Amino acid sequence: MSQTFYRKGFLALAVATALGASSIVQADVKIGVAGPMTGANASFGQQYMKGAEAAAEAINAAGGVNGEKIVVVAGDDACEPKQAVAVANRLVDQDKVIGVVGHFCSSSTVPASEVYADAGVLMITPGSTNPTVTERGLAAVFRMCGRDDQQGIVAGDYIVDVLKGKKVAVINDKDTYGKGLADATAKQLTARGVKPVLEEGLTRGEKDFSALVTKIRSTGADVVYFGGLHPEAGPLVRQMREQGLKDVRFMSDDGIVTDELVTTAGGAQYVDGVYMTFGADPRMLPDSKAVVDQFRKSGYEPEGYTLYAYASLQALAAGFNGAKSNKGEEAAKWLKANPVKTVMGEKAWDGKGDLKVSDYVVYQWNAEGKYKQLEQQK
Repeated sequence: MSQTFYRKGFLALAVATALGASSIVQADVKIGVAGPMTGANASFGQQYMKGAEAAAEAINAAGGVNGEKIVVVAGDDACEPKQAVAVANRLVDQDKVIGVVGHFCSSSTVPASEVYADAGVLMITPGSTNPTVTERGLAAVFRMCGRDDQQGIVAGDYIVDVLKGKKVAVINDKDTYGKGLADATAKQLTARGVKPVLEEGLTRGEKDFSALVTKIRSTGADVVYFGGLHPEAGPLVRQMREQGLKDVRFMSDDGIVTDELVTTAGGAQYVDGVYMTFGADPRMLPDSKAVVDQFRKSGYEPEGYTLYAYASLQALAAGFNGAKSNKGEEAAKWLKANPVKTVMGEKAWDGKGDLKVSDYVVYQWNAEGKYKQLEQQK
């Protein structure tokens, strides 16, 4: 990571968020960063690492965690549940981490969090939105994002109120995250009087969606909602356009918040007009300006979950420093009782480890292959 992160403006923010860390670094504590570092969704793992490494440098410069320097340890789960469990066990048993920023895919986060819970390791996921993550009574499991049942409401309402969808096809990738979010969106659509004309699953890794596109066409759908990730969303929207469904609106979720969507779709012309839900763009917040500026000066655009990972590591450090202990259970108790100032603004959690305030909004991709938060929504 570039040494530019040690500049004064960046350190000022770090000092404000380190929450009582000692000014003398004496030893090391390890924080795991777990997610898809390889495979189809590796762009999200890169976002996690960029954010966490930058946060660690800033926090270390301000004193670290209870006087100890943070060392970031990567764990590659490739968004595969079995691999996630192996990664979790390695981080706990071999690396002796005291906290984890991760995982990304909910299907990986759910089983991995059981390992962390058994070991008393504090875990904050920047991006896993399935409700199951925090509904199992695991005391040291937190999110830095919202939940599917919150995101699905925003998506469903937008389809009804703004897109004026009458015939909506709801597609999912059969994974914990994608299906959970598609189900939540379908539930909200039905509650608003728009029962989906099609609810269908596809398989992760699949590339030929001709039969699915034909089925969508047969329903007369005017909106397609996809719950899943960019490796499948890109080819699906491209094939819809190539097979004549050019006027059917396409909406997805925070699983496509990466420029890799353009690559998987085969070009910006295919993602032009695509809608997606995601938290309000943290790059636009006053609290993130110094950090965003430093990222950009280093040649990296902190898109997607970069700042979510940064804020997650800030929260971990704040919990340990606030509790004056490196034990996960004590830090978890402190976090549930105290708000934390982060690069994404002040964050506070309820007894389950969910954020007390969720800020999902709608974005749209343009012909240049970039996404922008929509300012006017009903």
